[in-house]
Amino acid sequence: MLTLALYNTYDTRRLHEAHLRAIARAGPITYAYGFHLALIGFPLSGGPIDVAEEISSHTTIGEGGNYLIELAERNRFHLLDFPRKGFPAQFGNVVATTRKPEEEKEIPSLELAERALSGESFMLLVGLGRHGLPGESFKIARYHLDITGKKVSLETCTAIGAIPTRIATLMEALKWERNGKKRRPGY
Repeated sequence: MLTLALYNTYDTRRLHEAHLRAIARAGPITYAYGFHLALIGFPLSGGPIDVAEEISSHTTIGEGGNYLIELAERNRFHLLDFPRKGFPAQFGNVVATTRKPEEEKEIPSLELAERALSGESFMLLVGLGRHGLPGESFKIARYHLDITGKKVSLETCTAIGAIPTRIATLMEALKWERNGKKRRPGY
């Protein structure tokens, strides 16, 4: 299971337009590439389907929020509190996405894709707020991932799109190669 997790560092007391836009944008990309979507520390009430329907009523993104509703109906949309000591085990290895990975915790995109194909689960944390992920999330995370591989800083919604796209593309290339076909240039 691969999960893209939006970690709210923006405002934990009140839901803002920035929250709604980021969630609405994350819905179609996670749906398209087979990821789960988790929201961490958002000021929301109700279950995943209730939240998906509420957010969908405020957006035209992703077929009016339909992909978010689909995720919720398929139990691929999760609402989590801030972690005290860690995240639920079903999400697997926690990965902090950052352009400044600690050398001893860094995991390359290709290795993550290979391990995901072998059945390992990963929760990829993306900080939603001006300062990105908080320091404690880097301590909780088993791995750190620079999705660009070049230490390039990405705007949050760009990262939300890039992370599932890159991982899913690498996984497809690995499947292609395992089936006896040569890798195409660029993979």
